Amino acid sequence: MNAHARLFLMLGALSAACAVALGAAANHALAGRLTNTLPWFQTALQYQQFHALGLMLVGLAATRFASAWLVAAGWLMVAGTLLFSGNLYLRSLADFHDWHAVTPFGGGAFILAWLTFALGVVLSEKSPGKPGHSG
Repeated sequence: MNAHARLFLMLGALSAACAVALGAAANHALAGRLTNTLPWFQTALQYQQFHALGLMLVGLAATRFASAWLVAAGWLMVAGTLLFSGNLYLRSLADFHDWHAVTPFGGGAFILAWLTFALGVVLSEKSPGKPGHSG
């Protein structure tokens, strides 16, 4: 398994674990604190969960296809999680709104991540030694 595949699988798994922990904390320890900001927190959590799976998908694809597009997709998902979900967590948990303008950049990173993922799969060559590779 190549280094990028391993990295994105690991980051996806860690992000998923964090999302579960944050969701549990929100339902138990933070329930009274999130009364007015729960929708922001839930949106952040949902997008983090989806993109944790997306990171793992990128990692799996990177085991089969060698592509700089896939690497870019993985890093864009990481950036999107930090900018979009991270910003919404700050807003909902710490009442910190100074960076609210970066949230759309996180959403844009998510969109670009999926587009670059698609390009990576379509434009890449199969990695040497993988089933179905001729040459």
